[in-house]
Amino acid sequence: MVKLIIPVSKPEEGAAGLTGIWRSFKPIIDQEKCKHCLMCWLYCPEGAIERIGEDKLTVKINYDYCKGCGICADICPFKAITMVREE
Repeated sequence: MVKLIIPVSKPEEGAAGLTGIWRSFKPIIDQEKCKHCLMCWLYCPEGAIERIGEDKLTVKINYDYCKGCGICADICPFKAITMVREE
């Protein structure tokens, strides 16, 4: 049996510190529309989307590390993530 290993980065405070302050837009997840496909989690380049709950299928965004790139909103096949202007 071949074991598939998928590398996933985890958000950590690095040389630049917390990166969430750089955002102009932030993603908002509509949990009613979310079908738990985890595409957003898989494609987030910063590892700022966290899997939560007992089944680890629900996602939330760690805004301390989210840079607001919008990849999660673009990749979501159910349009459950929208980008809103940061206030």
